[in-house]
Amino acid sequence: MTDLFSNETAADRPLADRMRPATLAEFTGQHHLLDAGKPLRRAIEQGRAHSMVFWGPPGTGKTTLARLIAATTESHFIALSAVMAGVKDIRAAVSEAEKHRQMSNRGTVLFLDEVHRFNKAQQDAFLPFVEDGTLTFIGATTENPSFELNNALLSRARVYVLRSLSEDDLVEVLTRALAEPERGLGGDYAIEEALLSTIAAAADGDARRALNLLELAADLSEKGRVSEETVAEVASGSRRRFDNKGEYFYDQISALHKAIRGTDPDASLYWFARMLDGGCDPLYIARRLIRVASEDIGNADPRSLQVTLDAWAVYERLGSPEGELAIGQAVVYLACAPKSNAVYTAFKAAMKDARDLGSLDVPMHLRNAPTRLMKDLGYGDGYRYAHNEDDAVALGENYFPDDMSPATYYHPEPRGLEIRIKEKLDDIARRAQQRKQQ
Repeated sequence: MTDLFSNETAADRPLADRMRPATLAEFTGQHHLLDAGKPLRRAIEQGRAHSMVFWGPPGTGKTTLARLIAATTESHFIALSAVMAGVKDIRAAVSEAEKHRQMSNRGTVLFLDEVHRFNKAQQDAFLPFVEDGTLTFIGATTENPSFELNNALLSRARVYVLRSLSEDDLVEVLTRALAEPERGLGGDYAIEEALLSTIAAAADGDARRALNLLELAADLSEKGRVSEETVAEVASGSRRRFDNKGEYFYDQISALHKAIRGTDPDASLYWFARMLDGGCDPLYIARRLIRVASEDIGNADPRSLQVTLDAWAVYERLGSPEGELAIGQAVVYLACAPKSNAVYTAFKAAMKDARDLGSLDVPMHLRNAPTRLMKDLGYGDGYRYAHNEDDAVALGENYFPDDMSPATYYHPEPRGLEIRIKEKLDDIARRAQQRKQQ
């Protein structure tokens, strides 16, 4: 059968693939892992491979590092993607590794991209072969390994966290690609340094994306000169990294929540804008703000809940961008509002007692008595109707089960409206104590 790709040359491959670093000297970024004296750098230079997991955003060099480790340790390299592979592929890789060891006495590095997509059974499939040294496992993931990988695998592999490349790092990558005579663009294209910075900013820490944007800009250029208009065109559709429902999604919503809790309206607006820029559904943010209004503000400013509900309704009625501004208004209001987690804390404590104490009976005096039989049995006997009491408060009345000691869950904070609430509850407690002593 004829190989349709047999005539493919290096120039036919994408620029990002051609410019993949072949040595550590060509690798850009990850200084915290690869600077002189760092453990991973020493392991690579000394040819000592160990099982590991690379955790980081796309385009930060996870696959490249795995290939460099295999090359430096003179190991056979097998690459699989968990998106497409299964247990059958793992078994085939193990068979290939065993044959290679018999023929050349060389170890095998098994690189598994998107390892978080493997379920527990699939992850367990290659553990015995990692244990006996048949394979050196290197996984790559954009998701938090502690959530996505099972403990057995994590115990056998060291996790290295890769960081997004800085704009300076990306400009360095782009500059090298422009000048590289064989693998890169070979100096055939002219582009101003400021435009390289524009491409780097649009790539958002992703070297692969940066090189793809540069290659597209070069293809659209006229007579080898990449114009500002061309760069603006290729960069215009670029989205900031967000990874909806993934690690970055939850990191950013966490940052928004904590900035509001910390009474920083500016940082709160920044994280709100970051999430919108990344493509987050504004209604998701509105729902999270409802939680913030109850958990972190509560009765210190009950209006915060209504402001947030109103912002949600505005977005549902008007859509973008008017609705986004209304949610932004709610973000600022919540950030500036007095804070109290007293209701949140009280609710958790009450839920704990409800679970721990079991099904305690409702006291007879608190039971409703809609029938003659229930009245004869004493339902409702002794109940004090609060509206018939002074200030509509039945001082000293017990509303807890008879077999449970009265508990105090709610402790209002000395902030906002809860100052007044605390004064009222303290006054009721004082008068109840006086009544008890009479």
